[in-house]
Amino acid sequence: MTSTPLLFATSNQHKVSEAQAILGKVGIAVEQYPYRPPELQADSLEEIARHSCLQILQEVKRPVFVEDAGLFIYKLNGFPGPYSHYVLDTIGNKGILKLMKDVEDQKAVFRSAVAFARPGQPCRIFTGETQGRITKEIRGTHWGFDPVFVPDEGDGHTYAEMGAEKNKYSHRARALSKLAEWLSALDV
Repeated sequence: MTSTPLLFATSNQHKVSEAQAILGKVGIAVEQYPYRPPELQADSLEEIARHSCLQILQEVKRPVFVEDAGLFIYKLNGFPGPYSHYVLDTIGNKGILKLMKDVEDQKAVFRSAVAFARPGQPCRIFTGETQGRITKEIRGTHWGFDPVFVPDEGDGHTYAEMGAEKNKYSHRARALSKLAEWLSALDV
């Protein structure tokens, strides 16, 4: 493994902290590349992540990864899914709770797609997911949809109430762990 930090292209410091904790366990340093490319609107997290990663690779010309995640609520036909960022910005957690107010089945899944690319090599995609449910109220003060999502694993806390414990159950942690496992066998 090279001593050059791996670039994580994101404007989200919370994601960077999660990546540093997970990849750091296998000796991979992560450096934030504070970039938010124009996001492709597509129905697939993998397609969005791949597109963004390849765009950024053209600019930085060194190993880089991006992550795209979505909250998929079963009774809302997978909404907001890959449009989670837009939905969070427009209706937020309160809007999600309002949509789910009279819905009996609160099941949802958080999915993550991590795209990794390096010059002259094909882009690789690593995915992770966590099954859970939507809460009836906002719990915790973390970012994104974390205050309204309780993973099936764990002790009933929302992601936002967990702190660092979230990495035991997180969709992003699972995708990043797959990236870490793959990278640990390479010299990037």
